[in-house]
Amino acid sequence: MTTVTQMKCACEPCLCIVSTDSAVQKDDKFYCSEACADGHQDGHGDCGHKGCNC
Repeated sequence: MTTVTQMKCACEPCLCIVSTDSAVQKDDKFYCSEACADGHQDGHGDCGHKGCNC
């Protein structure tokens, strides 16, 4: 059995890899930030991670 500890943020255009321990979890999906988890209600490019323009 393999336990996944890291995965890509569930936000489609996001490039971030998140730890399942520290990710923001919503609807059984893992996100790198609240902005991604909330569907970028304030617009894109605001996940807060350098080099990511999701």
